[in-house]
Amino acid sequence: MSIDALIQPFADCAAFQLAETPGILTPALLIDRDRVQHNIGTTLNLLGGEANRWRPHVKTAKLGYIMRMLVDSGVRQFKCATSLELSIACQAGAKDVLVAYPLVGANAARVRQIAEQHGSIAISVLVENPSQVEQWRGTSVSVFVDVNPGMNRTGISQDQTAAILRLSQAVGASGLQFRGLHYYDGHLSKYGIAERCAQAHRGYERLMLIVDTLAKLGIDVPEVITAGTPALPCSLSFAGFTEAPFVHRISPGTIVYCDTTSLAQLPAEYGYRPAAVIMTRVVSHPAPGMITCDAGHKAVSADAGVPTCAVLGYPALEPLAPSEEHLPMRVADGAALPEIGEVLFLVPRHVCPSVNNFDHAVIISGGKLIAVEPVSSRGREQPILTT
Repeated sequence: MSIDALIQPFADCAAFQLAETPGILTPALLIDRDRVQHNIGTTLNLLGGEANRWRPHVKTAKLGYIMRMLVDSGVRQFKCATSLELSIACQAGAKDVLVAYPLVGANAARVRQIAEQHGSIAISVLVENPSQVEQWRGTSVSVFVDVNPGMNRTGISQDQTAAILRLSQAVGASGLQFRGLHYYDGHLSKYGIAERCAQAHRGYERLMLIVDTLAKLGIDVPEVITAGTPALPCSLSFAGFTEAPFVHRISPGTIVYCDTTSLAQLPAEYGYRPAAVIMTRVVSHPAPGMITCDAGHKAVSADAGVPTCAVLGYPALEPLAPSEEHLPMRVADGAALPEIGEVLFLVPRHVCPSVNNFDHAVIISGGKLIAVEPVSSRGREQPILTT
């Protein structure tokens, strides 16, 4: 299915047409609060209303404003990757935050500082070797063991049960709280949903065996975290998680805003809707059948490949390879060229790094501008650790 076809159910761009449009500089990040609330509600419905089962990764949400929407909806536990995301999540009302990234050196020291500043919040980290356990000794942080399901990015291979056991024992011996197992199976996104879930379920069976082995040796596993956005249907359909002897949480974050990739990966009947778009203007007609917009890869991330986006309401437009500030598009034969100055709305192929490209977001509701909010956890903190 083409990237354009994925957004045809949402091709009406009226929700993003604002009376204030002439005064908005482009490219601009527009977030529809109503659609965000819809996507949050959709996720909670899939979880049977149990907000406690969702630990969204806030690398997507990025805004403290949106994190507060999650908190107001009953979601109190998050995942993050940076110390800045951790700080903003804590300020937004989170009660439990996992830094799901290997922390070493000054990065670990900074997370220790944040944990000291927010003593009432359960802050946890990942470990995959004994030296990482040692660096947290004497702190208030708790620990998840990172299990590698085959993505080969971080963690101990799921086939190395003995190593996972030894590390879990080391956590307890160090005086730290062992929180459970983290299992991110994002590599399965390359498969169609049937094969994706078949492979995911085989992995989950191995994961359950690991939990059982730990339990037989007296190590309680309080929580197991699986599933970013691609594996969400797989975790939801795995029977073993339904009556598991632990809290099972899923961790998709992209679904808060959704993008063309999410629409391709998730069943249409779930009903997710694109909630974040890039507003851009046509700035040139450089050649016959071509237009250029002011939304290059410094606006719409190109990390997922070309096309970087789809254009709401314009299936005849084919986004081509961007440069830093320019996004050329090919116009299908016989289709009218959008006029220079015309406003277009782009649904990113990968919304997470696209949101990270902006300092501010225009928040809209009911077709009206209601706020301009900082993208408060974009980028990183200042790089010199202070005491």
